[in-house]
Amino acid sequence: MSKVAVIIPARDEEKALPLVLRDLPPNVIDRVIVVDNGSRDRTAAVARAAGAEVVSEPRPGYGRACLKGLAHLRAQPPEIVLFLDADHSDYPEEASLLLGPIDHDAADFVLGSRALGRREKGAMPGHARYGNRLICLLIRILFGHRYTDLGPMRAIRYSRLLELEMRDIGYGWTVEMQIKAVRNRLRIREVPVSYRRRVGKSKVSGTISGSLGAGFKMLWVIARSLLLSG
Repeated sequence: MSKVAVIIPARDEEKALPLVLRDLPPNVIDRVIVVDNGSRDRTAAVARAAGAEVVSEPRPGYGRACLKGLAHLRAQPPEIVLFLDADHSDYPEEASLLLGPIDHDAADFVLGSRALGRREKGAMPGHARYGNRLICLLIRILFGHRYTDLGPMRAIRYSRLLELEMRDIGYGWTVEMQIKAVRNRLRIREVPVSYRRRVGKSKVSGTISGSLGAGFKMLWVIARSLLLSG
């Protein structure tokens, strides 16, 4: 059984992905899974060249790509799963900050908080920051847990992740995980992480329409969670 597996959903990230894979700490990560989410460029080829395991999920959807990566792990389940974005906005070399609390049995789910960490100017547009705060505020009011971020860099104990029965196939994935972590009484911790401008243009925060679409999906996940609890 490998201890730590990282899942990296990637769509048209041939320029950024090699930088992400280069910066992963080899003494911390045991397996690297890149989920090619319908790329039209050489994303899969550069991932293989860097030694990553490549899984294809041609249907678009961030959550769908994450679910495909998890399905790939079933045959050889890890102890911990680390999620990273493929655009080089996260700092993969900070992985130990998230894995440490789980490794020392002090947490089940660790969220890398960009709000608490060092953020490069311009890395998060204003509309993305405000939307982030709104969703976190709603989670606090409706579900009783104070998050500071919905950051993509996150680590979770594999066995506890299975308990969450994740289902969202889009950008509601992060919110769903955070709500279900509260409801399933996981030991949750946030740690400060660094954040920088991504390589290339964001498919979500890079446009107002993309941000609005992701925001509405997150609100729908919150509403659905409330309905299911009723």
